[in-house]
Amino acid sequence: MKDKFVIVTGANTGMGKVTSLELAKKEAHVIMVCRNKNLGEIAQKKIIQQSGNKNVDLLICDLSYQQSIRELAVQINNTYPQIDVLVNNAGLALTNYSETKDGIETTFATNVLSMYMLPILIMDKLKSMPAARIVNVASSTHTGSKLNWDDMGHRKNYSLFGTYNQSKLCNIILTYELARRLKGTKITVNTLNPGPVKTELARDMGAFFKFIGGLFFLSPEEASETTIYLASSNEVEGVTAKYFAKCKPIASSKTSNDPETAKRLWSLCASMTKTDL
Repeated sequence: MKDKFVIVTGANTGMGKVTSLELAKKEAHVIMVCRNKNLGEIAQKKIIQQSGNKNVDLLICDLSYQQSIRELAVQINNTYPQIDVLVNNAGLALTNYSETKDGIETTFATNVLSMYMLPILIMDKLKSMPAARIVNVASSTHTGSKLNWDDMGHRKNYSLFGTYNQSKLCNIILTYELARRLKGTKITVNTLNPGPVKTELARDMGAFFKFIGGLFFLSPEEASETTIYLASSNEVEGVTAKYFAKCKPIASSKTSNDPETAKRLWSLCASMTKTDL
């Protein structure tokens, strides 16, 4: 990964931090995107120390807020000569309903719309490279989920898992649709299930869930293996529009593979963000 520029969102904790560290060890120029400046700086310092790689940068962005994403993209486009890999890792799950500054349900805004917007806004940087990669972290929890077209934010009947699982389904659908739209380019777009993982994602899920997770879930190091593989391995060069688990392509749900559903979701995201390819 020497001389390659890699963006990792949600990079100050959990899988994002591990992914940043391991790619830094591979000599990549890592661009950490974090919401909290203080926590980001602490993580950045540790990654530099542990990897021996000084090319680890920190950019601050609230991925729930569209203007912040646009400002991040401008900063990336104006600062870096190239972007070889974008890892859309950031995500959250909230017990209670909340809205962003844009008036959008927070989980959908953060998990779905940021993943949709960022690659589009830095697309010229990705297209300029001989073989760029986009890696979207999803989840097996997408299976069995449906898209609530009339109420994407579940305002009327909010539930943590219903909203989170739907967002992960959207991640996979949008991965496939973006890959279709980038056909003929040298950019690959893949998604993955990291498995059940002990991360800060569940910080608002309650003590019991955290206890169960502590007993049975994977460590961030174990869960990050597929992300790191998709970001760096020569084995997946040219591979696109696939869903991976344990570093192997597997089938995602029937709903996630429907092209008409994908077009409809893409159109919705384009309308909500006023951003499109």
